[in-house]
Amino acid sequence: MKLLSLTIENFRCYKEKFKVEFNDFTTLIAKNDSGKSAILDAMNVFFNDTSLDPGDISVGSSTDEITISCEFTDVPQKLIIDAAYEVDLKNEYLLNSNNNLEIIKVYAGGKPKPKEIFLKAHHPSATNASDLYQLTIDKLKKRAKDLGVSLDDVNQTIKAEIRNKIWSSFMNLHLLEQRIQLKDKDEDQKRMWEKIKAEMPLFALFKSDRASTDQDDEAQDPMRVAIKEALEAQRPELERIINYVKEEVEKVSKATVNKLKEMDPSLASELNPKVLDSAWDKIFKVSLTDETQVPINKRGSGVRRLILVNFFRAKAEQAAIERKSPGIIYAIEEPETSQHPTNQVMLLEALLELADINNCQVIVSTHTPTLVRLIPSTSIRYIEKSADGKRVLHKDDDATLKRIIKDLGILPDHDVKLFLGVEGSNDINFLKELSKILSQKEPDIPNLELLDNLGEILFVPLGGSNLALWTDRLKGFNRPEIHIFDRDTEPPKEPKYKKIADAINSKENSEAFILSKLEIENYLHPTAIQSARPEVDITFGDYDDVPSMAAQKVHEKSGSPKQWKILDDETKKKKESASKKWLNAMAVKYMTPELLTIQDPQDNMRNILRRINECVQNPMIINTQKAEIGSEK
Repeated sequence: MKLLSLTIENFRCYKEKFKVEFNDFTTLIAKNDSGKSAILDAMNVFFNDTSLDPGDISVGSSTDEITISCEFTDVPQKLIIDAAYEVDLKNEYLLNSNNNLEIIKVYAGGKPKPKEIFLKAHHPSATNASDLYQLTIDKLKKRAKDLGVSLDDVNQTIKAEIRNKIWSSFMNLHLLEQRIQLKDKDEDQKRMWEKIKAEMPLFALFKSDRASTDQDDEAQDPMRVAIKEALEAQRPELERIINYVKEEVEKVSKATVNKLKEMDPSLASELNPKVLDSAWDKIFKVSLTDETQVPINKRGSGVRRLILVNFFRAKAEQAAIERKSPGIIYAIEEPETSQHPTNQVMLLEALLELADINNCQVIVSTHTPTLVRLIPSTSIRYIEKSADGKRVLHKDDDATLKRIIKDLGILPDHDVKLFLGVEGSNDINFLKELSKILSQKEPDIPNLELLDNLGEILFVPLGGSNLALWTDRLKGFNRPEIHIFDRDTEPPKEPKYKKIADAINSKENSEAFILSKLEIENYLHPTAIQSARPEVDITFGDYDDVPSMAAQKVHEKSGSPKQWKILDDETKKKKESASKKWLNAMAVKYMTPELLTIQDPQDNMRNILRRINECVQNPMIINTQKAEIGSEK
């Protein structure tokens, strides 16, 4: 399951109901003390049952009840409760009106404790049909009898079958969205809740104010998540061990009780052997040292937090192989803490890579311009504190971006000589790596990675949907701009962003280039691609969809029983996104000047890089001369 939204009420600064929606990658942006941490802490309470204290109740509230609810998509069609009982959440009317699973937890008391759990469901409201979920099996049978519903063809020991038989007898169930309480005393509901919890994603929260020693949560939490995942993968085997232990212990316990009966029958009658389960993950403890056996807690705070970088990079590689364990949500509070700007970017890139993997979601909170300018605009959730103390949530529209620019100063104005606008982070990887390779032999080609590290150029990943907005935003920074767009269409069709490119070229101090091929991946030579992934032996033209072709080839060679053509669009999109990642990060490393000449005989890519070099060397050149380099302008 994937988290779709969180709603909190009467929790800290969120006195009134407040809802946040989530993508695979979501960024909470706000000034200090605006409520970013409260959202992540509320999620930690919901997923990990962390304790609440009196200070978590909103100031001035008339009630001590805190409500935290989460809505999930990608819900399992059926939950197997035991060998003879499975629950179809949709047929049981336990999903909301969007066919998502919405769980509501209520906490109450001076020091709030868990009070009730509800499912917000699109549920029958008709008389004699609305309360079936709360009835015992005997009362369900009586209800069926009163309504004249025959139960001859259903298993009368399973409440779900009786409920469905009764509901099917109604002409109109009058479905309405309402709360369905899960009662602890109902064994069926208790078992179902345990199965729902097992399907929920794991939640790992990394806070900005942790001490980061090798035994503190900062270092331990990633390892604990790894331990939990490993244990989850062995769940059937662990359950077999637990059942074996229970059986053996119960044998001894019963034998002990029988012997006790011989001595004191009255005492023995009061004893019932019960084996309590322990948390498997508590057995393991991890200590981290470097190659010289120096404990991590003796290193600097920045180094300690960089444990996260390596953890997430390792997780990205490991999770690239499909696994059956539940999804994971990684929540990182202010990942920039204690980090050099270069490491901030490196950490963000690792997190973005992680979010592209199936069953993974990443949530970060920040107020640092360095990170904000690099994140996908669709991930932005901007929280603003109004004059009356209420929190207002803004999404990724024009007005929101204006607020962020005003409040955070997204694009720093210092030694930057050129803004380089591209469509996304994959383009940045491609241009940096290719320019580094070419610059070693061709002095008129700049090393963009070096210029970026020196702060002389600033990559701005604009994203297709926000190109017009961001190109307008850049004009106030008094720096030259070069923008590079994919063609995205095959001639004779007009390039997708031609109108935006024309508008940029009509302005002073700015220049736009449209690639002569479909996308930037079309400049890769097939030899370089196959060197990176030997199984991807493809040939392609200027207007073929290279990421899609590569993704299909990887899928076919993976041994999957499903043919590419029957995969759903979302799965294909994920695989194509993964291909774009490795094509622009790995395959480009195998390019050579000779391979580029073969693939790009018109020197389209070289001329763009040369133009960038000219603008860095002489920032006023755009005002005086527009280059004609063979690309569509």
